[in-house]
Amino acid sequence: MIRSVHRHLRPRAPRVTLPECVFATIQLENNRQIAAKLQRISLTGGLLDLAVYIEERIPVGLTLPIGAGIVQARAELLFPMRTPTGYLQPFRFTSIREEQLHILDREINELLRQPPATSGTRQGLGVNPPSFLAELL
Repeated sequence: MIRSVHRHLRPRAPRVTLPECVFATIQLENNRQIAAKLQRISLTGGLLDLAVYIEERIPVGLTLPIGAGIVQARAELLFPMRTPTGYLQPFRFTSIREEQLHILDREINELLRQPPATSGTRQGLGVNPPSFLAELL
């Protein structure tokens, strides 16, 4: 008997494109740190804007200054997408402490309550990733 896969899927976590530039720090396993711009965030992962790409499936530490708090978590980087100025690289959280998750949830909900920015003042992605990439976020 074939079961529907859709019954077992959880609803997709809300995503927000950040209205301002947020710099994240990626820490590789060899303790090398790389700066990135955080473009989009959700409770399950997000999208980084990097000058250089990092191999996919690499486990990293992330430090994200979100609103009034700082979120530190472990994440796995996913397949990067080339842009004219660098790379957009999605990630998914692999380990995040409960209190960090609460900070992230509070900030995401606050951003979701804000009215959408007008097209002239909107900052954020600037590039629309293909639908298969957006679904990973």
